[in-house]
Amino acid sequence: MSPSLISKIELQTFRVPPRWLFVRVETHDGIVGWGEGTLEGHTEAIEGAFLDLQRFVGSDADNIQDIWQTAYRGRFYRGGPVLMSALSGMDIALWDIKGKKLGVPIYQLLGGKVRDRIRVYGWIGGDDFEHLIAEAQRRKEQGFTAVKMNARGVESVAWIDSPTVLETAVQRVKDVRALGLDVGVDFHGRLHKGMAKQLAKLLEPHQPFFIEEPLLPSHPQETADLAKLVSTPIALGERLFSRSDFRPYFESRAIDIAQPDVSHCGGISELHRIAAMAETYDVGVAPHCPLGPIALAACIQVGTAVPNFFIQEMSWEIHYNQANVADLHTYPTDPKIFDVKGGHIEMLQGPGLGIEINEQLVRKKSARHVQDEEAWRNPV
Repeated sequence: MSPSLISKIELQTFRVPPRWLFVRVETHDGIVGWGEGTLEGHTEAIEGAFLDLQRFVGSDADNIQDIWQTAYRGRFYRGGPVLMSALSGMDIALWDIKGKKLGVPIYQLLGGKVRDRIRVYGWIGGDDFEHLIAEAQRRKEQGFTAVKMNARGVESVAWIDSPTVLETAVQRVKDVRALGLDVGVDFHGRLHKGMAKQLAKLLEPHQPFFIEEPLLPSHPQETADLAKLVSTPIALGERLFSRSDFRPYFESRAIDIAQPDVSHCGGISELHRIAAMAETYDVGVAPHCPLGPIALAACIQVGTAVPNFFIQEMSWEIHYNQANVADLHTYPTDPKIFDVKGGHIEMLQGPGLGIEINEQLVRKKSARHVQDEEAWRNPV
């Protein structure tokens, strides 16, 4: 086959509701690949980074590894959330192109499948009790067997506080577990280690599926110390952006589950490498993905092919506002591609990412979104 040169057009980015950034790459022979470089709250920064990535226009799209390494190593500054998220978006699109060119799903290019379906979990919040239980029940009715929730109230816990302030978080985990669901508990790094140790120990008898980010990602050794105190699996990684960032966590035996985000960690290329590295340390992989359908499809392709895949996060539905409602089902041409049955979704069989994106809708939503809405910002 002749090389597929990236067309001499811009690598295009599209801001779409609710808060996602899609990436479109086209080759000279008309193959279109889609990627996602969403970095919530920092859309303009990713768009700016893509101005630098325009230097790959005219490159051979088949040479994914060479493009990745040149993008990563070819400038003085490298790594971090902005540069890696932009690289992620381009990398996912290039894998989509290669799969479409060869007529196979990406998992075939990664060595073939090791499973036929992907276990998934949904988010249920955790700040309002009635809403929490209602959402947990909804997820169960939607086919989920596992959910993830906030450790309620920990954002207001002092550096060292009364142990009684942790009781609400423990009770809510018990209540959701009573519905027959596996429950992951996300600390979001909001507790300091003196209180994080107490909450982890209090939760342990109730067998949470895992605890996530019990401490900030700047504390690998402290996380390793916590791991020695409890039997609950510890998950972490959405704010780590490369194999190098994961290395101290693996070497100190700090985590049981790695959670790289395909839109932040360097795309499919680096996610696959992180998964292989994690396997060496007997660590499972559960990619972080509260994002859009392109990122989710990329995670599913990798999860289908790696032996230490554990479970996949997916954002079932997001209501942005009354004018701009969008979710995982909005932009794919087949809205049922991510249907959940028995706690799983089927692996994606189509070429490339395995999903088709409604480009006309993306362009329409993006034009309206940029005109009518300021870029989304994380709440403080």
